[in-house]
Amino acid sequence: MGGTGTLKAVLFDRDGTLVVDVPYNGDPQLVRPMDGALEALQKVRRAGLATGVVTNQSGVARGLLTLAQMHSVNQRVEQMLGPFDVWEICPHSPEDGCNCRKPAPGMILGACSTLGITPAEVAFVGDIGADMEAAAAAGARAVLVPTSVTRQEEIEAAGVVAEDLGHAVELLLSGALEEQDARV
Repeated sequence: MGGTGTLKAVLFDRDGTLVVDVPYNGDPQLVRPMDGALEALQKVRRAGLATGVVTNQSGVARGLLTLAQMHSVNQRVEQMLGPFDVWEICPHSPEDGCNCRKPAPGMILGACSTLGITPAEVAFVGDIGADMEAAAAAGARAVLVPTSVTRQEEIEAAGVVAEDLGHAVELLLSGALEEQDARV
């Protein structure tokens, strides 16, 4: 596994970051990549970094979709944007109190374990505050890529905010986030 500086992997939120968010999607035919997602992922892979998906899927716990449907959607994401080195999925509801559901760090830590790297060698890109909180709790770098559902307070609280997925990857590959204290 290659990498730039101390960065060895970039993990991405699925819905609203890599693909257009379709709430509780159980239909692979509804999967649509976000603008620039494939190009951004190709840049990360060309840089020798591992890629992964870290996603809350509470629709499973709520009975709105089955595990099989969720896996078929993930398979479609992989066909369109993959291959990914790791997938971490939380099928629990917020009420379950698990340690994997973002903003808890469990899935990011699990991805690090699978990849054989430390959280300090990972960046996580997402579209909401819970994504940024999970990265911070795990000790990983974070980049927020706001969408129409991102709240203003989440944008203000984020350490690094990118215009889009391509910009997030540029920041990561440039080494600009080695010290994540500058606001972009």
